[in-house]
Amino acid sequence: MPGACSLSPHIVINELGLDVTLVKVDHKRHQTEDGRDFCELSPFGYVPLLELEDGTTLREGPAIVQYLADLKPELALAPPPGTIERYRLQEWLSFLASEIHKGFIPLLYAVLAGKYGEETAKPKLEKRYAWINDQLAGRHYLMGDTCTVADAYLYSLTQWGRADWLASVYETSIRFDGLVHLKAWYQRMRARPAVRRALAAERLK
Repeated sequence: MPGACSLSPHIVINELGLDVTLVKVDHKRHQTEDGRDFCELSPFGYVPLLELEDGTTLREGPAIVQYLADLKPELALAPPPGTIERYRLQEWLSFLASEIHKGFIPLLYAVLAGKYGEETAKPKLEKRYAWINDQLAGRHYLMGDTCTVADAYLYSLTQWGRADWLASVYETSIRFDGLVHLKAWYQRMRARPAVRRALAAERLK
């Protein structure tokens, strides 16, 4: 689904140079472009979904991007399993899933969320981004000098928070004013060829 959190594994796939088939999903009809009922593949009807050649599926973004990264460990998009750095990566992925990804939901459904979105969810999300900004001080990426799958995940979510896009669609936005480290990281990510190719393929700005 262009612009959804599936942008994260899309970026990872490009970083790794993997040969995969991208299948678009109609989120209203829950149907894949090759004619399958997506809810039979993913019971909750959300992306991303990774389907392997033997029919095995993975349904959660943080698990998918780690699986993909481990296909080419030499590219270091994920630290080696069993190391403290790998657990730091999982710590970041868990934080992004629970605090940033879910934190956006009231903003993406602003009408249904009502005052909760504007008065509670948005300020909380802004505080989480301010914390991320602090963590990026003196770093190129979330875990240091090396881009990892956590950066791909954060980038896909931060796309949602771009004020011009979110305000035009949902009549609300989050503010990144003063988050200089986050802004520098965002531009650094946006300049990566893998990100540019994913944005172009999904027709995103």
